[in-house]
Amino acid sequence: MIAEILLVLAGHESSLFPSSHILNPAFRPLLHPGEEQCLQAMGKMAARYRSIKKACTTLMRSNSRYICTLCATLNQILKDEYEGLVVETEDKLLKRDPELVAQGTFVPLAAILAAFSEWDAPLTALESLMAQLESQDEWKPGPLIDMLLARSKTGINRISDILSRLCVAVQRAWRAQLATFLVHGSITVNESLASVDYVLLEGSMPSCVSPQTRECIMYVGRAIGTVKSKKWRLQFPREQAFQHAQLLETVLPEDQYRFESVISQIRINVSEWLWMHVLTRKDVEEAVISLANYFLLRNGEFSLALIRDIEKLKISRLTTRTGVPSMIKEQDLNLALLRASLGTAAQHDPSLLHLKFRLPSGPIRPLLPSLSAVNSKSLLSSLNGNFDEPTFFDDLLLGTSLLLTYDMAWPLDLFLHPSDLQIYSALFGYLSSIRKTQTRVHGCWTSLSNAQRARRRWTGLGEGGTSEDLEVRRQLLRCGWGLVRDMGWFLDALLEYIMVDVVDREFRRLKGLISKPSPERSENVGSSREGATLRHDGGTNAHIDFTTLRNIHTTYLERLATGSLLSHPALTALMRPILELCEQFAAQVERWGGDVLPALLFEGSLATGEDDKVGMMVQERFRMVSDINKNLHALFESFYQQLSVMISCQPFTATVDSSRSVLMNTSIVNASTFQRTFVRGKGFEGEGEVRRHVEQLLLRLDFGGWFSKPKRANDDGGMLASGCT
Repeated sequence: MIAEILLVLAGHESSLFPSSHILNPAFRPLLHPGEEQCLQAMGKMAARYRSIKKACTTLMRSNSRYICTLCATLNQILKDEYEGLVVETEDKLLKRDPELVAQGTFVPLAAILAAFSEWDAPLTALESLMAQLESQDEWKPGPLIDMLLARSKTGINRISDILSRLCVAVQRAWRAQLATFLVHGSITVNESLASVDYVLLEGSMPSCVSPQTRECIMYVGRAIGTVKSKKWRLQFPREQAFQHAQLLETVLPEDQYRFESVISQIRINVSEWLWMHVLTRKDVEEAVISLANYFLLRNGEFSLALIRDIEKLKISRLTTRTGVPSMIKEQDLNLALLRASLGTAAQHDPSLLHLKFRLPSGPIRPLLPSLSAVNSKSLLSSLNGNFDEPTFFDDLLLGTSLLLTYDMAWPLDLFLHPSDLQIYSALFGYLSSIRKTQTRVHGCWTSLSNAQRARRRWTGLGEGGTSEDLEVRRQLLRCGWGLVRDMGWFLDALLEYIMVDVVDREFRRLKGLISKPSPERSENVGSSREGATLRHDGGTNAHIDFTTLRNIHTTYLERLATGSLLSHPALTALMRPILELCEQFAAQVERWGGDVLPALLFEGSLATGEDDKVGMMVQERFRMVSDINKNLHALFESFYQQLSVMISCQPFTATVDSSRSVLMNTSIVNASTFQRTFVRGKGFEGEGEVRRHVEQLLLRLDFGGWFSKPKRANDDGGMLASGCT
């Protein structure tokens, strides 16, 4: 009977247990109750063992290398330890070991049960593991490793040890796949970690791999794989690839700190090689100049021509003949890009071909500027300091969301993130909205001047009209002149500040850091983010490694967005209604024929009865201009107050939700870009330099001292619009 029990424990079937672990009833009268309980307990262990072996045999047919690795490792553990215990127990019985054989003749069943009791809990845990594995048709490596790591965290040492070894085996199989992608840039046919465009697949990474490390893995694999697929004249050195493979062999993803350190080191090495052999300094300089010229409006003649062409496109679609399509499509806007380049410095620029407009909402019918008043609810919320809703500017140029994109070709896509281009697109929408509004206000000034000259030819020094409405017409004209001058003054000061004090200055600093970096600056920038190294010869001709270059560019975008006020939601919430009010006034003047005063012979221009001293048209226009003037200067006051509060805040950084105003409606959002504090290295002068930018804007706005001077109780007009008071 003892031999039969050992065979049962080894996984063989027996008449002792005809059904699973249920003892044969024929043996019960021959056994002591205690012996019966021992046999039942050993029968349960034997049944669990057979269940585990059967599940392993089934799962070994799986197409997943990870499941096969797990089952093979488990079979080896059971063979070496559990089946080895069966053989060891049999050997002790044959040698009459006193631990099992009492007085050399009697073998208690309790002694055999005690010898195998240490496997009761492990076999239960392994049976549960096999059941969970069989419950799913497919197991990705990430969830499988996560599940094994979670199960291994138990207080029972033997269970923890076995599951840990199973997890290590699966991680090693996963690491081999990772080395294929990370070291060689190869994408396997079966169970690849990444897609053909080098994007990590869902479930390919365990949760212990941080998002930053995943981004590094995807970046390195894409870089090495693309260099190979493009058949670049220089390939990544085999010696360094062998070193990277050796580094990977020393770590597992469960050791998160060491694993991230190794992946980071591999990325730094690959980045340095790319910067020295693939993406050269000249390529980066050309890309930075191109992005600044078109997205940051540094090519002024082209950006102005583009704004005018888009306005002409809207008018041509509104005045098109019957039967001709009046929709504006993306190809129409891309043709406007090419037309705007004619006769400008962009005409022969090859990088212009990389620019494309995108309409997220599809083709649209053109819309002219609205004559209705600015949304009173949004205006009130802006004046009351309610900045919960995000503010967008990408719809002010065309009337609907319009995004400027840049097609990145190899190897430029190694340098620019998609999130970087989204910030560039947001900056373009913001700056082009201000530039377009400024252009319309200047056009309004021109039309008012032409109308005034024409009027003086017939009215002399006065404004015309009867003696009753002469004063009202004079006040209306002065209020309109003062309003358009205030608009022009504000937009000129703001745009000059952004383009000169922010864009040009930051652009020159970026070019200086890329072209002739000093060792001290590069070391500060490189060590501030990813601990990148720097090599230089003699301290005069420094070399920026690839990671440092990307850090420099990221900080450049941060400073642009913050210096231009785009990353400050309180200011953008006030900027939008200011631009809308300026557009509304310019549209009203255009509707009125280019003048705020109605012609004397127009119906409603003069009084119609004895009780009416002023014409209805004059009263209506005066009321409309006065309302715009009042709202606009209230917004100016709030804008100046928010600027003053902004520079007094400590520390001077963007708020947590500042990225919402820039990237809220983009599909790929890197919100942390705007949530980080600025690099405090000497190369960037930290937050003090950006603070000085805003102080310069305050000085420009308050050059005449209007904001800082005490206000009189009845002083509700603008800086120049005294006729509206």
